[in-house]
Amino acid sequence: MNGTNRHMSDSLLVKYLLGEASPEEARLIHQWMNESEENRILFEQFKKVWEHSLQLAPTAEINEEAAWQRFRARTVAQPRAVVKPMNRWGWMRIAALLILVAGLSYIAIVLQQKDPANITLNAQMAVLRDTLPDGTRVTLNKQASITYSEKFGKKSRNVILQGEAFFDVVPDKEKPFIVHVNDVDVTVVGTSFNIRSKPGFTEVIVETGVVRVTHKESVTELHPGQKLVIGADASTPKVEVEDNRLYNYYHTRELVCDSTPLWKVVEVLNRAYNTNIIVERDALKQLPLDATFTNESIDVILEIIRETFNTYHIEIAKTDQKIILR
Repeated sequence: MNGTNRHMSDSLLVKYLLGEASPEEARLIHQWMNESEENRILFEQFKKVWEHSLQLAPTAEINEEAAWQRFRARTVAQPRAVVKPMNRWGWMRIAALLILVAGLSYIAIVLQQKDPANITLNAQMAVLRDTLPDGTRVTLNKQASITYSEKFGKKSRNVILQGEAFFDVVPDKEKPFIVHVNDVDVTVVGTSFNIRSKPGFTEVIVETGVVRVTHKESVTELHPGQKLVIGADASTPKVEVEDNRLYNYYHTRELVCDSTPLWKVVEVLNRAYNTNIIVERDALKQLPLDATFTNESIDVILEIIRETFNTYHIEIAKTDQKIILR
């Protein structure tokens, strides 16, 4: 490939689609896809062309050489589709690259075994709880998703995460559990932890056990009660102490405030209720709140906050787009 894609080879992409890529190779591919939207689109088109080529594999026992000749004949019989792509990264251009680079060895593998399908769990507009094939329990926050191969657990345990999720991983020293998120790899043997992510931001909080976080050339080991935040800036990530339990509100169905500064409580409320609450008075931001909320509405929670700090005479002003505590 050329241009922005010159660092990613077609053969490695094919290896990834076959489910044969190592964790390090998979990490490189995920990092490359996250570098630009163009790379992500290219990968999706490459994947579609690859899946389309699998239709050449008959369901019954076949002659591999004859199948390869039929595949070549099909591509040669349509030269104009290769010469004149649909767009800059047209499918047929990718197909041509696939034929030239992947070669007979990969096609033979495909003809002998079914390409592993990817399974995706999407939380969409509600929290989703599910159990993976190895027994690992996962809770996906709203709008989050994880993707894994149907071969998950047989030789490896790799998942791709978008958004926020809480994992309670079943121990297996022979097959570490690896979460690929943004340009970060989170590796565990058996533990529970939370990952929150968005483009350019990854936060890992450990509840039990030990977690290894790999980012570029940096490897950090986290223990219970520790947090690592990796942002878009170039600063070195630092291990911090997570001094509250607000992060797992969607997993436990409780929002536990243990002398938690009001500004932190508001930050989580905005995520949990999709609101835009602003603490306008500086004197209110550091007020410690002790309370536990279980499925209360945002109006009830704000009223409890107002009554708890009644000596500060908090006013709650609502507009169409925000709620102001002043």
